[in-house]
Amino acid sequence: MSTATATAPATADVRIPLRGHLRHTGALIRRNLLWIRQDPESMFDALLMPIVFTLLFVYVFGGSIGQALGGGQKQYVQYVIPGMLAMNSMTLSQGVGTGFSQDFNSGVMDRFRSLPIGRGSVLFAKIAVELFRMIFATVVLMIVAVLVGFHIGNWPGLFATVGLSALFASSIMWVFLTLGVMLKNAQSVQAMGFLVLFPLQFGSSIFAPTQSMPGWLQHFTDYNPLSTLADAARGMMLGGPVAHDLWVTVAWSVGITAVAAPLAIHKFRTKT
Repeated sequence: MSTATATAPATADVRIPLRGHLRHTGALIRRNLLWIRQDPESMFDALLMPIVFTLLFVYVFGGSIGQALGGGQKQYVQYVIPGMLAMNSMTLSQGVGTGFSQDFNSGVMDRFRSLPIGRGSVLFAKIAVELFRMIFATVVLMIVAVLVGFHIGNWPGLFATVGLSALFASSIMWVFLTLGVMLKNAQSVQAMGFLVLFPLQFGSSIFAPTQSMPGWLQHFTDYNPLSTLADAARGMMLGGPVAHDLWVTVAWSVGITAVAAPLAIHKFRTKT
C-alpha cells in the first residue's frame, strides 16, 4: 500500500492532459497572487530595491564613472539604467527559490504533491508570479530612472529589453527552484544566491565599462551572461550593436533552462 502511495505522485503527470496542466497552473498563479495581496510586505524588495540601487549608483558613483565615460552624471545615468534592468532580472530571481523552500518547510508543498495536479504546474506558477514581481520592479525602476534624468529614446527597444530580461530571469529562476528543493532552508538558498549573484553582477558591464578591469577579469566578463544582457539592453534602448549580445543572451537563457528545468521538476517529484 505504501509503495503505491509513494509512486502515485511520480506518475500523476502522465494522466493529466495539457489542458489540465494549464488549468492547474492558472489556479496556482491565482493562489500565489492572493498570498501577495494578504502579505504585501513580500513586494517590498521589488519596490525598494530599484529605488535604492538607482539612487546609490547614480549619486554616489555617477560623477566619477561618468567622467570616465567622457561625460558626467547624466552620461552615467544613460549607461547604468539599461544595466539595472539586467540586474533586476538576476536579483529578484532568487526570491522564487527562498519562497519555494519556505513552502516546503511549512508543509504547503506536501499538500500540493498529495493532490492530483501536474507537478510542473507548481513550478511554472511560481515562475509566472515571480515574473510579475519583476515587471513591477521594472516599472518602478523606469519611473525612478526618468526622475533622475534618463531619456527613453526608443520605446520598442525598452519593451524588447524587458522581454529579453524576462526570458533570462525565467532561466535563472529554474536554477533557484532547484536550490529551493535541494537545500534545507530559505537561509541556505539566500546565502547560495548571494555567492552566485555578487560575482556575476559586479564582474560584468552592468555598473561600469570593463575596459579598465584586469585582463583575467575581462575574460570573465566576456562570458558573463549579465554583461551580454546589459550590453544588448543598451543597444536596444540607446542604439548601437545588438545582434551578438542578443543571441548570446538568448543562448544562455535556453541552455540554462534546458539543464535546470528538468532537474528542478525531477527533484520536486522525488523529494522526500
